[in-house]
Amino acid sequence: MDNIKKKKILVVEDDVMISSMYKTKFEVDGFAVVIANNGAEGLDLAKKENPDIIMLDIILPQVDGFSVLEELKKDKQTKNIPVVMLTNLGTEEDKAKGKNLGAIDYLVKASLTPKQISIKIKQYLKI
Repeated sequence: MDNIKKKKILVVEDDVMISSMYKTKFEVDGFAVVIANNGAEGLDLAKKENPDIIMLDIILPQVDGFSVLEELKKDKQTKNIPVVMLTNLGTEEDKAKGKNLGAIDYLVKASLTPKQISIKIKQYLKI
């Protein structure tokens, strides 16, 4: 793994405790991690950093996660980056909306540990 480029994860999450917890776990697992604290910053960093995958919360300041996802999928520079919704909104309606907007998966924070999420990311990135 050392000789190949680290896979980069963009975590868009406004709760600093949660984002730092994921950052720590993902870095231990060998990922490069970029954190955005709101939707607008998430969009900006997605373009600047060109991450391999984006973990996207829904309830965010400025621009919510669904709007961020819509913008990412409209932009030719970011439309092919896989996006995983990572949220505490677990309704079927929200899950359907996330999938319809182009998310590859929809994970509910409360039901998964950072380790389980990291395993899923590896599956999405096929590593």
